[in-house]
Amino acid sequence: MKKTIMAAAAGTLAGIVATTQIAGPLLAQEGARASSVYEQLDLFGDIFERIRAQYVEEVDEADLIEAAINGMLTSLDPHSSYLSPEDARAMRVQTRGEFGGLGIEVTQEDGFVKVVSPIDGTPADAAGIEAGDFITHVDGESVLGLTLDEAVDLMRGPVGSEIIVTVVREGEAEPFDVSIIRDTITLTAVRSRLEGDSVVLRVTTFNDQTYPNLEEGLEEQIEAAGGLENINGIVLDLRNNPGGLLNQAIRVSDAFLEKGEIVSTRGRNPEEGDRYNATAGDLAQGKPIVVLINGGSASASEIVAGALQDHRRAIVVGTKSFGKGSVQTVMPLRGDAAMRLTTARYYTPSGRSIQALGISPDILVAQPPRRPADDEEDAAGRPSRSEADLRGRLDNDSLSEDEIRQIEEDRARAEAAARLREEDYQLAYAIDILKGLTALEPAQE
Repeated sequence: MKKTIMAAAAGTLAGIVATTQIAGPLLAQEGARASSVYEQLDLFGDIFERIRAQYVEEVDEADLIEAAINGMLTSLDPHSSYLSPEDARAMRVQTRGEFGGLGIEVTQEDGFVKVVSPIDGTPADAAGIEAGDFITHVDGESVLGLTLDEAVDLMRGPVGSEIIVTVVREGEAEPFDVSIIRDTITLTAVRSRLEGDSVVLRVTTFNDQTYPNLEEGLEEQIEAAGGLENINGIVLDLRNNPGGLLNQAIRVSDAFLEKGEIVSTRGRNPEEGDRYNATAGDLAQGKPIVVLINGGSASASEIVAGALQDHRRAIVVGTKSFGKGSVQTVMPLRGDAAMRLTTARYYTPSGRSIQALGISPDILVAQPPRRPADDEEDAAGRPSRSEADLRGRLDNDSLSEDEIRQIEEDRARAEAAARLREEDYQLAYAIDILKGLTALEPAQE
C-alpha cells in the first residue's frame, strides 16, 4: 500500500517539476506572440496615419477601415467577407426570395469572377450565362485585382439598365461579350410538374420558402396524378442550385428520410460541432428518387444530394457538383454591418467532407451542348417514314379499338420522351431510370 502511495506521490512530484520546467518557456512564447501582435497593430496604425496624411488625394477614413477589414476577411477564403450595412440588408432580402440584379451566384478564382450558377428564369439565365463561366470584364472594365464584393458592385445597377459582361468559357477559343438587362429577381424556390408518370421538383435555391414550396408542389402533383400509386417516382432537380440556408437543406433532406444523420458540421473546436438527424416521415412514402446535380450545384444542394446518396434513398445522376463544403456564419456588427465568416466544414452521413471535391454522381451523365437553332429546325423538319406511309400497305385488322387507342397513347408518350431528350437529356435520363425501376417492381396482386 505504501509503495502504491509513494509511486503516486512520486508521479505527482514529477508532474509538478515537469510543469514548472515547461511553464516558463510557454509563458515566454505567449508573451512574445502577444508582443508581435501589438507590434503589427501599431504598424497598421502607422500605415493608416501615413495614408491619411500623405496620400496624393484626400481619402475617406471609413472607407479605408472597411477596406482593411474586408481584406483581412477575404484573405482567409473566398466565402468570408465584410458586409456593409447596404450589403447586409441586400443579403437579408435575398434570403426572403426577391432582390435586384442579374440572377447569378458567383465566387472568385484566379482573380476573376467565376459563375457558380445562373438562377432559373433570371436575366443571366435568359442571356445564356452558364455555370463555370469566368467573367473577366464588366462594361469593358477588368475585374482582375478587385475583391469579389467590388466586382459584384460593378455588376449592380438600376433595374432595366444594360450591362455588358465579357465571358471566358471552356471550349470557346475566344472571350465573348454578353448583354444582360438588369431586373428584379423574384425567386420561385421550387417548381413542380408531372413528366409522364414522374413528379419533377426543380429546386432553384434554398431560401425561407424552399421546404413549404416543395411540400405544396409535391402534394399538387400527386393529386393531379390521381394519387401516389399513379406516380413511379420523383426527380429532385438540384442542377445550377447555388445553395442557401442550411436549415432548409436539412428540411428538404428530412422530407424523404425516415431516420439517420443528415449532415454534421465540425468547427475549429470539437465541442462546437453539430449533428442534424432525420425525423420519421417520408413525403414520397418510399417511392424511388433520382437527384440531378451538375457543376452549378453547391453548398446546400450538396448537403441534400450527399444525404440521400449516403442513405441509398436516391440515385444521384449528372456531373460532379461544385464542392463547397464549408459553413458561413453571418455575424452582426455595429452600425448594421455584418461579417460572413467561415466557421465550420460540413460532412455527409458517411463522414465525407466534400470541400473542393464535390458530390460524385452514381451515374455520370453529361448534358450535351446546345445545338444551334438552324440544326434544330433541320432535325425537326426532316420527315420520317414507316410502313404506314407506304402506298398499298396491308391494314392491321387484328386489333380492337381499345388496343389501337393504347398503342396511340404509348406512341404519344414515346414522342414526348424523345422531345424531352432533345430539350433536357439529363432529365430524360433520370425519368428513364424511374421507369426502369418501376418495371422491376413485383406485380401487385
